[in-house]
Formats: sequence, structure tokens, C-alpha cells
Amino acid sequence: MTIELFAHPFSSYCQKAITAFYENGIPFALRMLEPGNAAQAELAAIWPIGKFPVLREGGRVVPEATSIVEYLHIHHRGPVPLIPDDPDAALEVRTLDRFFDNYVATPQQRIVFDHMRAEADRDPIAVKDARAALDKAYAWLDAHMADREWAAGDFSLADVSAGPQLFYADWSHPMDGRFPNVAAYRARLMARSAFARAIDEARPWRAYFPGGAPDRD
Repeated sequence: MTIELFAHPFSSYCQKAITAFYENGIPFALRMLEPGNAAQAELAAIWPIGKFPVLREGGRVVPEATSIVEYLHIHHRGPVPLIPDDPDAALEVRTLDRFFDNYVATPQQRIVFDHMRAEADRDPIAVKDARAALDKAYAWLDAHMADREWAAGDFSLADVSAGPQLFYADWSHPMDGRFPNVAAYRARLMARSAFARAIDEARPWRAYFPGGAPDRD
């Protein structure tokens, strides 16, 4: 049975799910989401919330990137276990996953969304707060990664989450040498073959990044 993934390669949360597929060599059919296309209409029918990525396998529909990674771990486990079997280790992995989604991705997206508004509707105070939140997250992570290769032991869901969130966060709010451990971790993530593939597949859409994509990465 074919796994379908309703997604767009330039989305950070879609990259998170796609990286999990690539990490374990799990085949899937990409249902490319574009305004008005058949995949977009089908997504609206199976997940009226409209957010993506969404996985469908047979009659099973799984929304949200973290849940998709969990689903793959349960039903299509590969050679790289993205969630440890040990409960305490799994708790740390899941906690770090939430850290990257809530404390890196969320403020980063506030900056992006502000760029997408008309000039008169922009909110400089909200952007200032988002940048401060990212600095706080970077500082915590810099200390956390001082003696680690990956976020929570072996490569895991935490790193699958970290890759796209740190990738785009450094575009919206550059670290500029202030957080060397985070920068080194980001570079390791970008060199990981599964995430590097996801990055390359998203390159055609870089010109659309709100605020402008930097001439690097």
C-alpha cells in the first residue's frame, strides 16, 4: 500500500516529515500542494483544518509532522530508530522536538508572517519580541549542545525537527557568530544526507522566502 504525503517541499514542517522518510528509506508518493490543484482539494476533504503535512495510508489519515514521524516509527520502522525504546530517552527526544517546534519555529514564523503583511499592517513590536524569543532559544540550545553531537543522544526525532527549524530561523534571525555550538549543530544537520536532500529539493522556491533568502546554504 502506497503512503501518500500531502506536502510542499519548501515548508519547514513538511521537510521535517520528508527527512524522516529519507532517513529510513521509506518510499512515499508526494502529493504536491499548490493553490487550486487536485492535491489541495483532496487535502481539504480529508483534513478540513487544511494544515500540512498530512500522511494517508489506505484509510488512515495522520496530520502533523511529529505525528507522522511517530506513525512511521510504529508502522514502518527502519534502521534508524527516531524514537528510542527506553521511555526516559524517548521523553527527552519528544521534549526536544517540542522545543524546536514551539521555541524556534513559532517565533521564526512570526517574523516571516510579518514580512508577508502590507507595510501598513506590520507589527514591529511583535517582531522584536520574536527575535528576543529566538535569542533566548539559541542561548539555551548553545549551552545544551556544548558537548553533544545530536540533540538527545543518537540521531532522532529531535534532530529531524531541529534541521528545518534552525535552517530557516538562521535566515530570519541570523546567529551571526553569537551561538557557535548551535551554528555547528545546524551545519551537522545540513550535512546529514536525508536533510541535505530535503534542502536541495526545496531550492526552486527560495526566491519566495519572505524577507529574502540569504545567498548561502
